[in-house]
Amino acid sequence: MNPNEDPAMKQGKHLSMIRSFHLADWFTLGNAVCGVAALFAVMAYLKSTDVQHLLIACALIALAFVFDVFDGRVARWRQQSSLLGRELDSLADVISFGVAPAIIAYGAGMDGLWDRVILLYFVACGVSRLARFNITAESLSQGGDKVKYFEGTPIPSSLLLVIVIAIAALNGAVGKDLWFGVSHVGPGEFHPLVLMFALSGSLMISRTLHIPKF
Repeated sequence: MNPNEDPAMKQGKHLSMIRSFHLADWFTLGNAVCGVAALFAVMAYLKSTDVQHLLIACALIALAFVFDVFDGRVARWRQQSSLLGRELDSLADVISFGVAPAIIAYGAGMDGLWDRVILLYFVACGVSRLARFNITAESLSQGGDKVKYFEGTPIPSSLLLVIVIAIAALNGAVGKDLWFGVSHVGPGEFHPLVLMFALSGSLMISRTLHIPKF
């Protein structure tokens, strides 16, 4: 941005960007806000050890899922879609269904060395999954067609993992009491429950698993 640019012109550009948002884009932003709020809730849990904060984090991911469903439906209802909306959706999904579930898992007790490696793998798979979908959608849209199926599971499916953690938290199975306990592998700890994130990540990047897109 030009530092000598007139302030009024700068403000006009900012307002122009906001005016370019469609109604569906505001639902997408709601998705992103819920994801970031979930991160704050996990940090509050780690500071206070009050499990209510962890449950709030899980509930916020469920709310993010609701926003994610409605942004697509609103876009189709109003027949308004754009490249901006697609990019917003991907960025919001990375936060709410990639980063936030991994941090919730870490806060719940999956904090060993190998747990962190698997959680990083899960997030990397989610990012890769979204990038591949965007490229596929763009190539098909140029041919006048629509995406008919997902290659691999969509990243919002990580809500299922968050539900598992919420159930564990409600039963007091977090931290040292995490289901399936902990194992020591080489230089670090490993909680078997984290394997559900390894499975989820692998399913997201699968090229052979086709799921119809409704």
